[in-house]
Amino acid sequence: MKEKVQRAGRFLSGMVMPNIGAFIAWGLITALFIPDGWWPNDSFATIVGPMLTYLLPLLIGYTGGLTVAGQRGAVVGSIATFGVIVGAEVPMFLGAMIMGPLGGVAIRWFDKASKDKIPAGFEMLINNFSAGIIGTILALIAFLVINPLCLGINAVLAAGVGFFVQHGLMPLTSIFVEPGKVLFLNNAINHGIFTPLGIEQSGAIGKSIFFMIESNPGPGLGLLLAYCLVGHGSAKTSAPGAIVIHFLGGIHEIYFPFVLMNPILILAMIGGGITGVFTLQILDGGLIAAASPGSIFAELLMTPRGGFFANITSIILAAVVSFILSVVLLRVYGKDEADLSTSQRRIKEMKAESKGLATPAGAAIDTANVTKIVFACDAGMGSSAMGASMLRKKLKAAGLGKIEVVHSPVSEIPLSAQIIVTHVELKDRAIAVNPKARLVTITNFMGAPEYDQLVSDLVKGKS
Repeated sequence: MKEKVQRAGRFLSGMVMPNIGAFIAWGLITALFIPDGWWPNDSFATIVGPMLTYLLPLLIGYTGGLTVAGQRGAVVGSIATFGVIVGAEVPMFLGAMIMGPLGGVAIRWFDKASKDKIPAGFEMLINNFSAGIIGTILALIAFLVINPLCLGINAVLAAGVGFFVQHGLMPLTSIFVEPGKVLFLNNAINHGIFTPLGIEQSGAIGKSIFFMIESNPGPGLGLLLAYCLVGHGSAKTSAPGAIVIHFLGGIHEIYFPFVLMNPILILAMIGGGITGVFTLQILDGGLIAAASPGSIFAELLMTPRGGFFANITSIILAAVVSFILSVVLLRVYGKDEADLSTSQRRIKEMKAESKGLATPAGAAIDTANVTKIVFACDAGMGSSAMGASMLRKKLKAAGLGKIEVVHSPVSEIPLSAQIIVTHVELKDRAIAVNPKARLVTITNFMGAPEYDQLVSDLVKGKS
């Protein structure tokens, strides 16, 4: 079930994350040039509305179609998305997430059905007209059916959000958000759910609390500070470096293993999350656009004029509460669990991972011929980029700099990968994508002993 939820969430967030730069651009233009911005400019401010209404939904629809059926899917998905955009009174992000992939599915079905049936010389004619005709039909369906449906869903969601806000229940979302994050659903939650909701709210009032519910670095900072103070073993020694990567770099995945090895600490994360959201509600905080990655720099950059006190206070109080609860829980429950290396060994035993470079099926890989290693994480942009960089440096120091090390989303691991390095929580998804590659699972992105073991095995194979 967890794997299915991760896949569904990854698909939704996968339509948003590649376009985060556009969301940030919209946020910067909004922050700078609207009447309440830093440098109000009536001419430049006219860019804000069209970007929100047309550009961002079209990018989502394009990416959804591209994911399903490549470039043709992207084109048809964009045409279909435009049908749901026109006439809508709100930014149609939900409609884009429906019509983009639907356009990809439709053109992929047509291409499959017409394969080897097109007369020679008519390929370009049929390909172009098929995309145009299918796109036209989907755009009309979107306009007549999906548009009203999405408006109804938006109304229901708005009413639900309004209920939470009016009754002061928004902080309780942390009860679901924080456990979901450490199960690597963070991108799905943030970009698949909160970003579309936040964009709509920000477009209406100039900021949104939704952008900080998941991205607030305070709870993770408090947890890691607690490990610095009362942690044990490698968990304590790796916590300071994790703070830099988490708080300054915005890669929240770095602290997930610290929670997973001592699950009772999820209570501290929930406490910090609730405190952060409650503070934002009381002080009327929020961001103009999505802060991605969730770095303190990104949070400040996306903070609207006059909102720094609320947002900074939210981050500080979330960190303080998380720190206090983490210290208490670690002192009571962390004596046997806080050694990261012990936790790593236990997880590996539970998962029955074999030693060396045997594949999950038991066949040996010829280490002398390894040329490509893929480091995979959920989104393929944060922890995997960091891990790939660390592994690349270790290989270069060992004289194996010619081995290519790349990072990738776990759902898009290339078949050319001979070795896959990923977090143990993403193991099943990695195997499903590329079952023939050797899988190396880790529990700590920074101090994983598996890095050195992998390099050692490769050195032996090359000698």
